[in-house]
Amino acid sequence: MGKQTALYAKHIEANGKIVDFGGWDMPIHYGSQIQEHNAVREGAGMFDVSHMTIVDVAGPDATAYLQMLLANDVAKLKTLGKALYSGMLNNVGGVIDDLIVYRMDGWYRLVVNCSTREKDLEWMMAHTKGFDISLTERPEMAMIAVQGPEAIGMMQKIKPEAADLIESLSVFQGLSQQGWFYGRTGYTGEDGLEVMIPEQEVSYCWQQLLEAGVTPCGLGARDTLRLEAGMNLYGNDMDEHVSPLQAGMGWTIAWQPSERVFIGRDALEAEKAAGVTMKQVGLVLDGRGVMRAHQKVVIDGVGDGEITSGTFSPSLQQSIAIARVPVATADVARVDMRGKLVDVRVIKLPFVRNGQKQFV
Repeated sequence: MGKQTALYAKHIEANGKIVDFGGWDMPIHYGSQIQEHNAVREGAGMFDVSHMTIVDVAGPDATAYLQMLLANDVAKLKTLGKALYSGMLNNVGGVIDDLIVYRMDGWYRLVVNCSTREKDLEWMMAHTKGFDISLTERPEMAMIAVQGPEAIGMMQKIKPEAADLIESLSVFQGLSQQGWFYGRTGYTGEDGLEVMIPEQEVSYCWQQLLEAGVTPCGLGARDTLRLEAGMNLYGNDMDEHVSPLQAGMGWTIAWQPSERVFIGRDALEAEKAAGVTMKQVGLVLDGRGVMRAHQKVVIDGVGDGEITSGTFSPSLQQSIAIARVPVATADVARVDMRGKLVDVRVIKLPFVRNGQKQFV
């Protein structure tokens, strides 16, 4: 038996199919992954994401510490609650983890992946030398992601006392009120919130959302939604051996100011100078079949790549994939599916955003 979140009883009550995910017992679906996926695209769905790790960074040197630790630059966060997405890199430019960091009132809040918790915390602690900071994990906080075009309205309905604060949030901003933290962020390509809640209050919140008509959703729908949105999954689309320049994360690297020294910078600059060899693309299969991770991608006259994530898209009713391919790849490729090379189209990510198809 793995670790259980404060909502585990709610998942069992709703007949959730429980699987192991990064050492946690989590629901993969509650009966129909496709119905859950569609609920997020068309209305509102909710996910238990309490397995994610929340780490607060405080102290006089918190900004300088994070400027060294992360490839993106927290100095860009000019307003209270504003957030950014960043890679935390190793010395050779590989991605230890991808995370979100919020600027709080004199400190910062980080949300990192559950499967990388131990190595993340170890890495963060190992680089505190010379900085006057504190790192505080917040295991007493649970988290619910409420996603979809009706998600924000649903949250305002069950928390009317926070309605004005929620209304005030810009995209990628999070603010606290009465011990709850509301972040206008997500992993689905839809608008919505990720709400951090004291564990003793989270079951009541979940029940209120359920009674308001929000659909409980499992890991299966979360994966198809994020893939349609062209969002990376750590361990699939990037890891410690993959540069952010090759994983569609180049936009998260803050090269300026040029004097800022961050872990992995030298390796990334050397990679750029030598010429980046691989890039991340989307693949679309117009025929039958489903593309899957680790299938070989063949680009005639150019070279080979690999699918890093693949699925059948419920929104598009066809197979889609994220792949890492040679930089010279144009708009066509072939995928090795059970020994047969199948034609696919190469597109720029994402496939779907705010419920709308993003390619022709």
